[in-house]
Amino acid sequence: MHTVLSSPTKTVTIGHDVPFVIIGERLNPTGRKLFQEKLRANDLSTINIDVADQVAGGCDMLDVNMGVPLTDEPALLANAIKLVQSLTDLPICIDSSVIEALEAGLAVYEGKALVNSMTGEDERMDLILPLVKKYDAAILALPNDEIEIPMLAKDRMVIVEKIVRRVEKEGISLENLLIDPLAMPVGADPENAKHTLETIYLIKEKYGLNMSLGASNVSFGLPNRHALNGAFMPMAMAMGLTSAIMDGRTPEVVQAVRASDLVLGLDQWGANWISNFRANKEAQ
Repeated sequence: MHTVLSSPTKTVTIGHDVPFVIIGERLNPTGRKLFQEKLRANDLSTINIDVADQVAGGCDMLDVNMGVPLTDEPALLANAIKLVQSLTDLPICIDSSVIEALEAGLAVYEGKALVNSMTGEDERMDLILPLVKKYDAAILALPNDEIEIPMLAKDRMVIVEKIVRRVEKEGISLENLLIDPLAMPVGADPENAKHTLETIYLIKEKYGLNMSLGASNVSFGLPNRHALNGAFMPMAMAMGLTSAIMDGRTPEVVQAVRASDLVLGLDQWGANWISNFRANKEAQ
């Protein structure tokens, strides 16, 4: 099952038989006070730097989130998407919890976008799925609802089933549905990563769907986060994870992903591994 995203000049395919897709997480003001202040002043200059760094790091797509309090988020997100598309041909994941902002972003986006994100709440699906269908986008859905964020894989799968049936009912192809198996901090509970890995495995086995998650959530609150993220990603890929929203500027984690592509047979004859090695050598 392939999920195909695009910009006007570039296509990215997410699937279980193709190389892993890295979605750069940096274009997000959460936890970035200076970036938030600049966005409130309508200063988008930081975006230029973040885009360049993530492209250089080897990202395949970019997540764009402009969720800043006390701003016109729909206008801000639309302007940011237009700017990003003027700087790179990488496809975009449009990231917002505000419906008006999602529509504003989809309206200006050139290509086929990934919408981040939807939950299993009926009200959220009622609002977001018509937008996804209208703009021929793909959707990333989280298996939580108005009751809880389930911790156990079996409980997450109940909501995955609900989301799958609703997407099919709307006439949207399952190729355009990605599930977020919910990466939770291992610092809060040592079993969290196990639950995520089990969820990934079950989703692949039962539905064959593509998946993406916030990779850095696993290491939240702990020291030496890059090492933890670099250990988690190969495990998740072996279970069936096909993409992740992650920091594409961290060589340790990116190299772990690209090495896993080769080891898992997703990088035929090591072509990408060798070409990336040569490119890095030349850059140095």
